[in-house]
Amino acid sequence: MDRIVVCGNGPLRGEVGVSGSKNSALALMAAALLPQGESVLENVPRLRDVDTMLEILRALGADAEWSGPQEIRIDPSGVDNPEAPYDLVRKMRASFLVLGPLLARCGAARVSEPGGCAIGVRPIDQHLKGLEALGGKITLDHGYVEATATQLCGSRVAFDLNTVNGTQNVMMAACLASGETTLENAAREPEVIELAEVLFKMGADISGAGSDRLVIRGVDAMHGIRHRVSGDRIEAGTLLTAAIATHGDVRVHGVDPGWMESTLDKLRECGAEVDADAGGVRARCPGPIRPIRVVTAPFPGYPTDMQAQLMAVLCLAEGSSVVSERVFENRFMHVPELQRMGADIALSGRAAHVTGVRRLMGAQVMATDLRASAGLIVAGLAAEGETVVGRVYHIDRGYERIEEKLRSLGAEIRREV
Repeated sequence: MDRIVVCGNGPLRGEVGVSGSKNSALALMAAALLPQGESVLENVPRLRDVDTMLEILRALGADAEWSGPQEIRIDPSGVDNPEAPYDLVRKMRASFLVLGPLLARCGAARVSEPGGCAIGVRPIDQHLKGLEALGGKITLDHGYVEATATQLCGSRVAFDLNTVNGTQNVMMAACLASGETTLENAAREPEVIELAEVLFKMGADISGAGSDRLVIRGVDAMHGIRHRVSGDRIEAGTLLTAAIATHGDVRVHGVDPGWMESTLDKLRECGAEVDADAGGVRARCPGPIRPIRVVTAPFPGYPTDMQAQLMAVLCLAEGSSVVSERVFENRFMHVPELQRMGADIALSGRAAHVTGVRRLMGAQVMATDLRASAGLIVAGLAAEGETVVGRVYHIDRGYERIEEKLRSLGAEIRREV
């Protein structure tokens, strides 16, 4: 099994490009089931999750393949088997996003209940509630969700909680429903906004993207498009935290800083100097790291996907910090691994009290989920000695060529089999 070996090697310095957003790309691939013609997505990251979604689309009957180094072509005209099998869906939660498009396109769908990182309970009840409101008949059968509908009809859907994938699933289904659908308490994440923009380009009638109220007026048909996937804000944030943890100076380009404001604000509170412009973000940390308080929350709050990386930085702050996790109840699994490196962290419910130490020490650690693996690499870059991160298949789900990008900034990092 692969592992990543990191040696603390001083400050990271330089400029690096950010890959396309994994979370956006997966939703846009599901959306490509809706139009009559072919869609082409550019700037798609070559990741394990993207390959899994391609397999799912092909299992449904779509012609889906890489057509260039960062380009995917999807032609849904051959979709004739609206069943997404367990062996594929269990690998990642985002695969459940095919449910809404399949129901709208085919009038039926059978999708395995989803898998993914074990970071806490992520129920699908809001997805099903929304699709039922549109007229879908939902049954659960031996781990599969079965949905049928003669004709989806617009309706009002009020989500009980913030759900990114739930908002996306119901929004896609509503595009081909008859009449008007209103989604209340809709997620506001950039990935939801980008999906709405792409659906609009495909011919959908959507308004309100970026607010908590979306209005979708159903159309009879949609058409394929060409679209460039936005830069990955979480990858950008991860690279910037690595710069701060090592007291370096790094600029990332290819990402919209407007979608990273909460992350950048917290980095500034930590003592970093952060400059943002239309082309990217530069962060440097010439002085001591300051302790802060941070609470994860749905967008525009601080992202839970950046919690582990920021905690790695705070392990080296001059003072005590508090990190509260309010999105997922099981997202502190990286804490025991950071403690193996000498971190002083005490857990109390859904809060972590982090007392900064003078130095972290390299150790053998284990990645427990995608973002935890990134946090451990950040810690390893700032530690003395060698850190060996096991189970790195997690990081391959969400970061493209992470070792290569970090080496371009001066990191001593390698992958071993």
